[in-house]
Amino acid sequence: MTLDDLLAREAIRDTLAKYNTSGDRLKAEDFAACFTEDGIIESERVSGEKTFRYETRAAILAWQSRWRNREPGETVAVHRASFVRHHLSTCKIDLTGPDSAKVRTYWTAWTDIGPDHAGYYLDDFRKVDGEWLIAHRRVRLDWESEQGLFKTAVANSSG
Repeated sequence: MTLDDLLAREAIRDTLAKYNTSGDRLKAEDFAACFTEDGIIESERVSGEKTFRYETRAAILAWQSRWRNREPGETVAVHRASFVRHHLSTCKIDLTGPDSAKVRTYWTAWTDIGPDHAGYYLDDFRKVDGEWLIAHRRVRLDWESEQGLFKTAVANSSG
């Protein structure tokens, strides 16, 4: 492993942390900045109201902005949690070229009830202007609590 490989891996881990902390804190601009301009985020292996797909950084920013900026008169909250904390665990980074990587990361989301939902991210990363960004994120949900406070969050944040 070279020094450049180590620096790439650490930069990717930093983007992963920025994505989660920005999302948990509703910092939509910082969240969207984790993606390439043509970036994609989508759910996989879920049904109905849990399905989503957003293409381009601008679309991802608009989606995340809806989590915090409800329309006037809207009474439905995006979710029922007073806090959310996504915790990352195992992270496998495979550098596929000098400017590309495939990454698999396990995550668990904690809310007021404790463990709320969990799954993993499958990412394609791309280095753009010296920065490692998510080009394509597939979010897979493996489990959610029966008492989960996020069960309708995706549907409540759709455009």
